Parts: sequence; C-alpha cells; structure tokens
Amino acid sequence: MAATGKQRKRDAALQVQDTDSLECGSGNERGESASSIGRVFAILGAIGESGQIGISELSHRLAMSKTTVHRVIQMLKALGYVTQEVETERYRLTIRLFELGAKALESVDLVREADVEMRRIGEVTREAIHLGAFDQDAIIYIHKIDADYGLRMQSRIGRRNPLHSTAIGKVLLAWMDPADAREVLSHVEFRKSTQKTLTCAEAVLSILPHVREQGYGEDNEEQEEGLQCIAVPVFDRFGRVIAGLSISFPTMRCGADTKSHYVALLKQSGLAISTRLGYREATAPEHAAAG
Repeated sequence: MAATGKQRKRDAALQVQDTDSLECGSGNERGESASSIGRVFAILGAIGESGQIGISELSHRLAMSKTTVHRVIQMLKALGYVTQEVETERYRLTIRLFELGAKALESVDLVREADVEMRRIGEVTREAIHLGAFDQDAIIYIHKIDADYGLRMQSRIGRRNPLHSTAIGKVLLAWMDPADAREVLSHVEFRKSTQKTLTCAEAVLSILPHVREQGYGEDNEEQEEGLQCIAVPVFDRFGRVIAGLSISFPTMRCGADTKSHYVALLKQSGLAISTRLGYREATAPEHAAAG
C-alpha cells in the first residue's frame, strides 16, 4: 500500500533525526544542524553533477559513511527530491527541485520586470504603486513605489492584507476558477476595516465576474478610509495571473478623468510586465475559457 504524503514526511523527519544522531555527537546543536543540512546539499549537488549515482560512489566522493549517505538519500527520496532507477539501483534527482527553482526564478523576474513599469507609473502620477501576490488567504506585497505626495498607507513590502477588501485581492480572485475562489474565501476572516468593507464571501464572489470583464479591480475606501485603489492582473507565460499591479490615491484626488487615466496606465504596464514574463495575448481567450 502506497505511503501517504504525511507518512512520507514523518518518515523523512525520522531519518533526519537518525542521521543527526549518527554523525553529530554531543557538540553545539546549531553546529550539528548546519552540518546535517550541509550533508543534504552536498549529496544533492553530487547527484546533480553525475546524473545518476550509487550509494558507494557517493560515499567515496563525499567522504561520508555509506550509512549516512543511505539515510540522507532515503529522506530525500521520501520527500520526492530523489528517485531510484529500478534496473541500476542508482539515484537521480527528480523535477521537484526544478519546480522550486522555477518558482524562485519567477519571483525574481517578476519584481525586476515590474520595477521598471512601476517606476514609470510613479513618475507620471506621483501616486503609490504596489505589486502583490496571493498568499494562502491574503495578499502579500512584494514590491512598492512610494508616493511623492507623502501619502501615509498601511502597506509595506512583506505585509499581508485581506483579499476581500483590496483591489489586488479582487483581481487575484477574479482570475481564479470560481470554485477555487469560493474555497479560498471559505478560509477568510471577513474583518470590517471600514464601513464599505465587504463582509461575506457571497458579496465578493458576486463582483468577480465584473472585475474580470472590465479588466481591473477596485478598492473604494474598503481597506482604508479616504483611500482608493485600482489594480490589474499580471500574467505568466502560461496565461495564469500571478500578481496584481495597483495604484493607490486619496479619494479627494479621484475624478472620472483621473480614474480612466490610471486604469489605462495600469493596463498598459500590466501587459508590458506580462509580456516580458513570456505571456502572449493569444493565450488569453483559452485562459478565460478555462476560468
């Protein structure tokens, strides 16, 4: 019977402990932990360099005991980072490491490419510009350009804000599959930040089709009184929305012409960032159909 994910993780954790107890004596615990982590990455690196390799060769190459190498390999295998060839009994890396690296690369590329456009919008409007991504039941700001007007906001890089009361949150939800959006909102605590904050999942779900149709989301003093926000989606090369690009400004500076100007700027920049990440508008109809 196949082991479950939880069982594999529990087995892997036990194997880590076994490896630590074998190799690390009664010295400093921090040093022991660092040494154990070092062995893991040394083994991963050796496997990656060789393509496929056996326990004995790994042991000789890294000057580690076969017992230690075997325990670490079994841990990595249980976690899905290493697999064993049936015929040769040699080990190789799985695509799991590639997936982790791709996520890190995607994040770095996103911020770098977005920075150019965010600074351009900031220079034109002098308003606060944000880049936010989905983080479980909230959004997290991953980049920000401050306003020239000295606008005080409850935002900073690394800060999380609600999905239901932010323009970026509505954009991220609007381009999800409706069933996925409903599932996400089922875990949200609907705190009322202002008198205009939406207070239930149904209220949020009801506006998402309109957000997607018009191509942008709005926060009309729902997160902070006296402050409005407009956001557009940023797509990756597969046509998936991976972030929201927004502009925030005081309500007193929001006329009809100002809003339409800001929407046009955001859409232009959102598309430019997406294109640099490999997105092509031709993929949009297919993605919309999937949604």
